[in-house]
Amino acid sequence: MSEKTQAELLKEELFYSAQHASYTCDDGEIAVADDFCEGYKDFLNSCKTEREAVVYVKELAEKNGYIPFDPKAYYAAGDKVYADIRSKALILCTFGKKSLENGAKIVASHIDSPRLDLKPNPLYEDSQLALFKTHYYGGIKKYQWTATPLALHGVIYRRDGSCVNVCIGEDEGDPQFVVTDLLPHLDKKQANRPLGEAIEGENLNILIGSRPFGKDEGSEMVKLNIMKILNEKYGIVESDFLSAELEAVPAYKASDIGFDRSMIGSYGHDDRVCAYPSVMAEIDTVMPEFTSVTVITDKEETGSDGNTGLHSAFLKHFIADIARTQGLEGRDVLRASECLSADVNAGFDPTYPSVHDKLNAAYLNKGIVVTKYTGSRGKSGTNDASAEFMSKVRTVFDNAAVSWQTGELGKVDEGGGGTVAKYVANLGVEVVDVGVPVLSMHAPFEVVSKLDVYMAYKGFKAFLEQSN
Repeated sequence: MSEKTQAELLKEELFYSAQHASYTCDDGEIAVADDFCEGYKDFLNSCKTEREAVVYVKELAEKNGYIPFDPKAYYAAGDKVYADIRSKALILCTFGKKSLENGAKIVASHIDSPRLDLKPNPLYEDSQLALFKTHYYGGIKKYQWTATPLALHGVIYRRDGSCVNVCIGEDEGDPQFVVTDLLPHLDKKQANRPLGEAIEGENLNILIGSRPFGKDEGSEMVKLNIMKILNEKYGIVESDFLSAELEAVPAYKASDIGFDRSMIGSYGHDDRVCAYPSVMAEIDTVMPEFTSVTVITDKEETGSDGNTGLHSAFLKHFIADIARTQGLEGRDVLRASECLSADVNAGFDPTYPSVHDKLNAAYLNKGIVVTKYTGSRGKSGTNDASAEFMSKVRTVFDNAAVSWQTGELGKVDEGGGGTVAKYVANLGVEVVDVGVPVLSMHAPFEVVSKLDVYMAYKGFKAFLEQSN
């Protein structure tokens, strides 16, 4: 092999180029990453709604020594607590060796994903078919949700105040549901519409039944039969839909993608692909120097509003509560704190290269992507991380041998998007977005790299365990 030229050596020293993570992994680390992702696939299959994710993570946390947070208690270094935010968001915390006057290390991700929510009065019959009316949640391509097997998840609160948990369509033998679509033989008008208008939101109606009740004559006999089935199974009447949260989600299971099994296809990678590694990093952080705070939150896909979204005050109040246990003010702790906003970025897709600036795109298998800012066009609606904090984060990752890259969410004028970063930054915290690149983001079936998922865990853990 010939020796490298002076120019080649100088390029290695001066140029920046993110490498495929498999080239930089330690011996055996690819197998470790694959094994880690088996746990992630179980999480995906078990947690298709924010409520299910909270139950899963809380049970996992309790098995690992976390207890409910008591604002009146005293906590020592290494103590682990959690705060349940109305069953839709959760905070895990491990108290550090240093006083909270030095701030906390925060990792925040979201556990809601785009889906079809049932309307408050959803059930109707038309042409002797029973259907549910829906209102889509988050940014979706509506045409992707037709002719796709759906499962129904959620809760129903009956008029007596009792709660029924619903999960239909996931187990072998369960019935599933579907939004129908036009056959190509009759879709001339539909096919001539712009892609975004081919399927209207009001037409995302879910087919749920077709057999009438008994031999009786009359109207709405199919609807009556459906209500009879639901009444026998859940003890509900139609008015109980008014106090229900029911979500239609893809019935797919998470699966390996590719002959080499290097990727995972699933519903809900955005943003459970960051939530799971952040939770596991938190659990595996035993005696940190700084107090670690890991947040899994709701409502990001609709703007983080509401009392379980990070636009609300629940994180601010939790920080104030733990600060008070050490005789400190919450605002002082927040000003000294740092946060990774753990959210995904768009992976570069060679089939659709024109929407990306290739020099500033995120690529599968090059590790987690550090996104200095999101927003749209002129950086509208974003946190823009400081150079000082970017420098610190890259040092933390480099010292821990974490494969990482930088990326933007597409070309400047193509569109854009947002994360929870700006809401945490508005509290006075240093924040930057760090997450996993995703292909087919917001589709019913998204794709990520196993190596990137593992590097997210490795990066979050390094951030939570930093000593200065």
